[in-house]
Amino acid sequence: MKKEPTLAMTASPAKQKVPDMQHRIVLVTGPSGAGRATAIRALEDLGYEPIDNLPLSLVPRLFDGPPIGRPVALGIDVRNRDFSVAGLIWLIDDLTRRPEISAELLFLDCQPAELLRRYGETRRRHPIVAAPTPEEAVESEIGLLAPIRDRADILIDTTDLSPHDLKAEIARWLDPGTTERLAVSVHSFSYKRGVPRGLDLMFDCRFLRNPHWDTALRTLDGRDASVAAHVESDPLYPTFFEKTRDLLLFLLPAQVDEGKSHVAIGFGCTGGQHRSVMMAENMAKTLAAAGWQVSIRHRELERRMSGASRNVQGGEA
Repeated sequence: MKKEPTLAMTASPAKQKVPDMQHRIVLVTGPSGAGRATAIRALEDLGYEPIDNLPLSLVPRLFDGPPIGRPVALGIDVRNRDFSVAGLIWLIDDLTRRPEISAELLFLDCQPAELLRRYGETRRRHPIVAAPTPEEAVESEIGLLAPIRDRADILIDTTDLSPHDLKAEIARWLDPGTTERLAVSVHSFSYKRGVPRGLDLMFDCRFLRNPHWDTALRTLDGRDASVAAHVESDPLYPTFFEKTRDLLLFLLPAQVDEGKSHVAIGFGCTGGQHRSVMMAENMAKTLAAAGWQVSIRHRELERRMSGASRNVQGGEA
């Protein structure tokens, strides 16, 4: 089953001032073969200082002194000497807590079948050599990196992208020549699975009319027009949406003035399938129409699609 790529909607980037005394770093990671090396080269062409496979324990030392005058692109994957998922999550948390650092996590995603095809073309050995087969190596790495994927500020699915397309996508999101932009990510999630880490703003949608109790809508999700119509029929919905929209359109320019490069907005409901998805979709389209650069992440839908893809790969579907 082919996974739908993360929705990215772009209008004219909003103006942003990046503080002169702030370090800027982009952490680049993803499964082997997804295009990390291409992304690092693209960032180098954009003026970033490329650093690849530095031990995680040494990364904080890069920022002990004054800013070097250019942003840093740091490539990280399972081949890093002291790589661990817990260590990378700790590093992300440490960097984002430090006011003198503007850090973003770029995750390059790719479907397993395409990763296998790319490895077959290059005849390279997968870095997870302990796996009995290439298929199991790819699946093992994707599973290992799943918690990192969930933390991504920018997620790019490279499955159908050529190297040229990937470079263009990197430039669209991370060109320091257009750092007068604020990247806005809108997330839907289930409260039962916990609140996503890294959200700057969060809105609870559980008071809205729940499509789960309509058997005709239960298996659908908030991207379906009939589900959206059901939620929008709630008398509270128009006021909730309008007030939330007005609040965000008021706050985002203030985040720009503060020098932020990324704002994460979350909408939660019970299952993360209907109301939160519908609100995230509608709000993302509204913010994009207002000129903001917006991406959408549906955490629970992505988990479902990932699980279905693994079942198909294993012949269980």
